[in-house]
Amino acid sequence: MNNVTLQAKSVEEAIRKAEEKLNASRTEFIYNIVEEKTSLLKGKTYTIKAVTYEQLTSDIEEFLKQIISPFNINLTTKALFKDGIINIDMSSQNNPILIGKNGQTLKALETILKQNIFNEYQQYLNVNLDVENYKEKRIANLERLAIKIAKEVRATKVETSLDNMNSYERRIIHNRLSNFKGVKTISEGEEPNRHIIIKPTD
Repeated sequence: MNNVTLQAKSVEEAIRKAEEKLNASRTEFIYNIVEEKTSLLKGKTYTIKAVTYEQLTSDIEEFLKQIISPFNINLTTKALFKDGIINIDMSSQNNPILIGKNGQTLKALETILKQNIFNEYQQYLNVNLDVENYKEKRIANLERLAIKIAKEVRATKVETSLDNMNSYERRIIHNRLSNFKGVKTISEGEEPNRHIIIKPTD
């Protein structure tokens, strides 16, 4: 059994019962406990809904396939739960659709998954979706771009504005150039049109 819903007379009893039913320690599952008032004599009961991370990961993989199915894409997933993070790497015959422009589709899928988990268990779980290491490649490309433009700005003393980026991508640029001599970075504009300007400091 990988998920349970049961009642108990206290929070600790509810968790303990879930551990017994799931045959897992409390660090191996996610749960939500709801306090329910009964009669004046009986007091309160606590209903716990719990699912193992293993089962939740499997459910997420199935959920992703259902979302993607209208696009006629054969989705393959590879999941790994480590250090409290559910990592799922996806692949298909049309990866650009899964990624979207600048990773927007990928980010939207992550947001949907996190919200669904919160709705079910009242907890925000760290879910990391990727498409054949797209994120790692994107970081490398952004860092290369940052260094290239920074060198040009330092040499010409002329500031340069980069394309609009989301907060995650802007943070990559800021961090990469934080100790780069001769330039500084600032963010300007309003979302979703916020961008980085690389300026000379000398």
